[in-house]
Amino acid sequence: MPDLKNWPMPRLLSTAARLVEHEWNDKLAGLGLTHAGVIALEVLAADGEMTQAQLANRVRVQAQTMGKTLGRLEVHGHIVRARSEVDRRRQIVQISDEGQLALKKAAELERLLSSGNGDQMDELKERLTVIIRRLGNTRFGIGGAEPIDVVELENLENLEDGD
Repeated sequence: MPDLKNWPMPRLLSTAARLVEHEWNDKLAGLGLTHAGVIALEVLAADGEMTQAQLANRVRVQAQTMGKTLGRLEVHGHIVRARSEVDRRRQIVQISDEGQLALKKAAELERLLSSGNGDQMDELKERLTVIIRRLGNTRFGIGGAEPIDVVELENLENLEDGD
């Protein structure tokens, strides 16, 4: 295995993200869920029913991609789709009771996957949140985006060294 201490930060973050997502998806499969499905269910649980296009917009994916995710969720009974009363061409998506239960179980799985040293995990979470907000805001054209400061990335590297 390569010496991870010599890897640049973006490669470490990307590799860690892929490994965590694979592990999480393996665990979620037992609930009939994927990472993408959990995100969709969280939005529906928080914001209520909406169209597929609105949901895709909220989670920043293409409507076609959301359609595939919703198809899997529907097969497992996690969502219900119904024709809009206002515009019969549109389908309204809402989370089902089964979806609410699956979402609670998924949150518990996620909590177990991210357990560790509380202070270090909190600090890592805070630093990752900064990166996600800044890069996400820039990528998706959300106002107020600022470029990531090189010092902030170096601080994130220091976290790896135990500082």
